[in-house]
Amino acid sequence: MSKPKHLGVTPPVDTSQSSEGEEALAVDLLSILKSEGQFESEGERKNREVVLGKIDKLVKEFVYRASLKHKLPESLASACGGKIFTFGSYRLGVHGAGADIDTLCVVPSHVTREDFFDIMAGMLKERSEVTEITPVPDAYVPVIKMQFSGVDIDLTVAVLQQPTIPEDLELFDNNLLRTMDKTCVRSLNGSRVTDEILRLVPNIESFRLALRCIKLWAKRRAIYSNSVGFFGGVAWAMVVARICQLYPN
Repeated sequence: MSKPKHLGVTPPVDTSQSSEGEEALAVDLLSILKSEGQFESEGERKNREVVLGKIDKLVKEFVYRASLKHKLPESLASACGGKIFTFGSYRLGVHGAGADIDTLCVVPSHVTREDFFDIMAGMLKERSEVTEITPVPDAYVPVIKMQFSGVDIDLTVAVLQQPTIPEDLELFDNNLLRTMDKTCVRSLNGSRVTDEILRLVPNIESFRLALRCIKLWAKRRAIYSNSVGFFGGVAWAMVVARICQLYPN
């Protein structure tokens, strides 16, 4: 007889359903989180989607220009693609009003990190809606920081060892990491970890509500920062995800 499947390294501690009282408390918690500004407005949500759409188009144009720079024929350059992936709190669905968006730019093998900080950064500087642009090429995870139409964006890049980037590309395949340099692996890691967390929680909405609460609690007590030795966003997300595995219902 096969063992029942479960998410995580051990079976759940308790699989009983929530009581009516617990469900009422969850509704109250949601109301409190909204009153504390832990959710964005509908207008802000739409603006973020517009901004990400523009960045995706810019990334494809960047790959096209970089491909021409590297002497690819125009017909091939226009087919090289390029794609963005979000990660962090935005991808997890737990971002609040005014939060930044961690965004990964995935490009084909002939495009270099130097192209990213030269061509892509130059294209962004030409945009009137882009302000406070700060390229940081020597960071542990190289990044372009900016405000795009009022939205804070951290844009990173990963070079995949393949000639084109299709629209249906997913990042789960570990073979993508083969022959990739360590800097690109670190850039790719943020998106892969975020998606893996979402894949391993039994109830995404319960996870999101709990994580929003824990993040607010930690920030109010000044224990939310990996730069000073406390848990950061990913660590808190992993802890909450594990609790959700142990108490899935």
